[in-house]
Amino acid sequence: MAFAGTNISLFQPDITQKLTERKDDLKQKITACGKRIRRFTERSRRFNQNRLFQSDQKGLYKSLERPEVYGADPRLDQAVTIAFWRGLWSEPVNHSEGP
Repeated sequence: MAFAGTNISLFQPDITQKLTERKDDLKQKITACGKRIRRFTERSRRFNQNRLFQSDQKGLYKSLERPEVYGADPRLDQAVTIAFWRGLWSEPVNHSEGP
């Protein structure tokens, strides 16, 4: 018995086939949603670039010259970050387990 309290077993060929078909349908839906999101993102990017071209061509060309890097902040200095974390870790802390 695959499911407690029922007569359903995964060894029945029709159940296995239905589960396989359902799994394939869900994979196709996920793929379709991903493609829809990708199309929307590209359309939004093109729309914003066209609007920027109409209002500020110089700004558009500057934005096209520099690639967008997510997660990298040029204002953060590596030495400052290391000093910050070393300062935190070097101080001993006494954690109490509660009342």
